[in-house]
Amino acid sequence: MTTGPSRVTSGPAKASERVEPWRVESAQVAAALETDPRAGLSATVAAQRLVEFGPNELVAKKQRPTWMLLLDQFTSPMILVLIAAAVITAVIGETKDTIVILAIVIFNGVIGFVQESRAEQAMDALMKMSSPDARVLRDGDVSLLPAALVVPGDVVLLEQGDIVTADMRLLEAPGLKINEAPLTGESEPVDKVTVALPEVGAATPADQRNMAFSGTAVTNGRALGVVVATGMSTAIGRIAELLQQGEDEATPLQKRLGQLGKWVAVAAVVICAVVFGLGVARGEPAEEMFLVAVSLAVAAIPEGLPAVVTISLALGARRMAARRALVRRLPAVETLGSVSVICTDKTGTLTENRMLVEHLWTPAGEYHIGGGGYAPEGSVEPSAEGDTLAVRAAHVAAACNDATLVPPDGGGEWAADRAGDWAITGDPTEGALLAFAAKLGVRQKEVAAYCPRVAEVSFDSERRRMTTVHERGDGALPIEEPNWVAVKGALESITPLLAGGQADVVEEARTVAERYAQGGYRVLALADAGIDTVPDEPADAEQGLSLVGIVAMADPPREAAAAAIAEARLAGITPVMITGDHRLTAVSIARRLGMLDETRESITGAELAEMDEGEFARRVAGIGVYARTNPEQKLNIIDAWRKQGAVVAMTGDGVNDAPALRKADIGVAMGITGTDVSKEAADMILQDDDFSTIVAAVEEGRRIYGNIRRFVRYLLTTNSAEIWVMVLAPFLGLPLPLIAIQILWINLVTDGAPALSLGVEPAHPRAMQQPPRDPSASILGGGLWQHAIWVGLLMAGIVLGLQAFSYHSGASEETWRTIVFTSLAFLQLSHALVVRSERESILTLGLRSNMVLLTVLVVTGVIQMALIYVPALQPIFETTALSAGELALVLLVTPVPFIAVEIEKWFRRRREARAEAVATA
Repeated sequence: MTTGPSRVTSGPAKASERVEPWRVESAQVAAALETDPRAGLSATVAAQRLVEFGPNELVAKKQRPTWMLLLDQFTSPMILVLIAAAVITAVIGETKDTIVILAIVIFNGVIGFVQESRAEQAMDALMKMSSPDARVLRDGDVSLLPAALVVPGDVVLLEQGDIVTADMRLLEAPGLKINEAPLTGESEPVDKVTVALPEVGAATPADQRNMAFSGTAVTNGRALGVVVATGMSTAIGRIAELLQQGEDEATPLQKRLGQLGKWVAVAAVVICAVVFGLGVARGEPAEEMFLVAVSLAVAAIPEGLPAVVTISLALGARRMAARRALVRRLPAVETLGSVSVICTDKTGTLTENRMLVEHLWTPAGEYHIGGGGYAPEGSVEPSAEGDTLAVRAAHVAAACNDATLVPPDGGGEWAADRAGDWAITGDPTEGALLAFAAKLGVRQKEVAAYCPRVAEVSFDSERRRMTTVHERGDGALPIEEPNWVAVKGALESITPLLAGGQADVVEEARTVAERYAQGGYRVLALADAGIDTVPDEPADAEQGLSLVGIVAMADPPREAAAAAIAEARLAGITPVMITGDHRLTAVSIARRLGMLDETRESITGAELAEMDEGEFARRVAGIGVYARTNPEQKLNIIDAWRKQGAVVAMTGDGVNDAPALRKADIGVAMGITGTDVSKEAADMILQDDDFSTIVAAVEEGRRIYGNIRRFVRYLLTTNSAEIWVMVLAPFLGLPLPLIAIQILWINLVTDGAPALSLGVEPAHPRAMQQPPRDPSASILGGGLWQHAIWVGLLMAGIVLGLQAFSYHSGASEETWRTIVFTSLAFLQLSHALVVRSERESILTLGLRSNMVLLTVLVVTGVIQMALIYVPALQPIFETTALSAGELALVLLVTPVPFIAVEIEKWFRRRREARAEAVATA
């Protein structure tokens, strides 16, 4: 299904196009590239290859012109409807409405235009990662050249602190460690080798330990490597290619609003034609009917919808920022509410991104080590008191170590009982060993004082161990010799160095180590010995050792991760782990967090590469863990889920994650460990890198969609009532119920203000106990359009009944029209109060749970009263003061929609309770 890093593709050796450089010896790679490992290329050959292969640079595809991006923001159906509304209001002289509508159109267009550039920004950040210079062998001399001039076949020298300029096969790598986090997502530096790795597949660059990849950083040692790929042919170039593929797709909300816009546009035209035709047929003046019809058409258009959507999303983004989630693209806020699959990285998102020793085995016992992070505080169960081997293991861990614990205040003396946000300088594994030693009462500074280091042999990937030699202080350790040797490393590398008579101990240690490894732990053996004299070659001290213990360490799950995953699953969301780490480690963490059970499986990138698309589509829903994956495979995983109708959120922090972050419906980058490339490609950034923050954001997304749906439910119902009143009156033999300015007032104030306040409704208490919404479902589904019609008809019936009663009772035109105007406004305000929930009663929600809405309803009601009782306003709206009896009649019918909808909700709760009882029976 996928391809890996570029093969050797030099022009002079076409056969080398089939050579996978990590699989073969370095000499074979150099021969295929026709280069001398000791002298490099000649200047002439290098110049020819620069012409053939081009500069060693990432190339951005040609972008669409700025004017076209800007024009695209004004082509959606809803925006086109709003533009039409602006034109109509301008024609009928409603300048204020025109200005408001155009302001909404421009505001939405600017936001969309700004967000369109995010892919280009991600590409810019990726291009900044390239190294400006490289030390290259040319004609036997070392030259400092711009990275752009490096070509395949060049021999490049690397030292600590260098950024790798191109993909290269390593020729020499003494003590070399490279931080490949931008490419693999794993934070620990990788120990590099030079031997061939014939068993490693193309789909697993994380296992290609004899390769150095462009954009990664040398943290230790030095190296000599031959360049096998440059520019867009490198691993990072392939990522750049993937990043630029495809276009941003509309979010579920944008699709729903587009459908609504088309429906509204058609409805507005039909309403305008019907009302105009009926009025003229009854003998009404054509000019007046045109104004009324156009006013009603404008009323049918929810021009406040884009505004309330934008406001709701902005408020949601603000609330999410308070919960440590920064939103870069506003529509992403709502899309979170539709998420049905979360593809998450492991390191730092589900785990603490800190190594922790959790188990200690000695020949005398086995212990669980408690605590968290690098804090030198934690329990040892059962107590290790009396186990001298445990104490010696702690001394080895503290002495054979180059890391340093950093207390919360950043320095100074510290006590073992001081907890906090501890950090380290140095290797995470060694930091975990220091914290472990402190938990057993052994402090690094004290060991250095009474057992000073006098010699050492550094860790390297071939020896797989580190050794330090110390002058032993009096009484510090239970050995007699004046010098002490401390060794840590892989059990198999230490076993040959042990003194005789430990066969049984070694056999038991192997069994324990295998058990730990199967549990996903990283296992280190600790050994020591006493010696009389320090040899000239420190490595000669590595003999006659005693195995004092084995430690098992891991990057532990975050405290809140398991609860967050359980909450996500309760909400119908499927969590999927995609990591560059080893399978056993990934599976262990997934099981501890409840992501993996007997119904789901784990696979590696190599296994995924062997599947065809059909087989993967059949199995994707049952795969809970992907280990050792590459960037292209992450895209395949997202595509497979989306083809099954899922809305996918993807988390990541590395350059390798950027294409998937952009491809997913919601891309979530890590704020602490994330690269600039991943952040620019993402829709949202987690400031705390915590999975639980994603789940909180999903809840906020569901709240926002619920509020938008409340807005649409309210607005379409009120618009429906206005339309029914105007359309049905002529059929009932009644005169025109409302004039144009009254329609526009109701549309602007009585509809608009309460609708906007519905956008701040608190989250539904059952929001995270419901399955995700179907992304293809209409925003009018779930009974919304039926509600809009029947409640609109109910309000229209009440209003027309009042009109008929007052009209036939001999009331003046101003009086019965004022009754119609006021009753319609109050009925809509009543409906706003009850439409806050589609299920819960207002008695459950409480009046004060949305004080904004309550305030708006009171203020709007007072203003409406002012229109009929303030003399200065009466001529403008053609109203008159109502008598006490007339006003009482209006107020008497006002609660009817409230009561009717409460009854509707009662029936709905009853049906749901019956269905739930049947399901659980």
